[in-house]
Amino acid sequence: MSVSGQPGLDEIEERFVAVLDGRLSRDEADRWAARWIADDDLVWDDLAWWALGRLHGIDLAAGADGTFLHDEEQVRDWLHELRQRQSG
Repeated sequence: MSVSGQPGLDEIEERFVAVLDGRLSRDEADRWAARWIADDDLVWDDLAWWALGRLHGIDLAAGADGTFLHDEEQVRDWLHELRQRQSG
């Protein structure tokens, strides 16, 4: 996290990991990302903005049966892509 309190890529990545590990609910991850996206005073690089956008909406329901629009495999793919884009 920066001096301004703005999370860095490591903290954003940790939210994906926590969701996949079951330490953070999808709703909590969504609300956390929404807080940062709504702050118009912050400036984000493209990768951080992309990752926050994935977290915001991670809890969208696919139907009344409790399944999510974005399944675990897709969340894992997002995490993998984030890590690749960070290193590359």
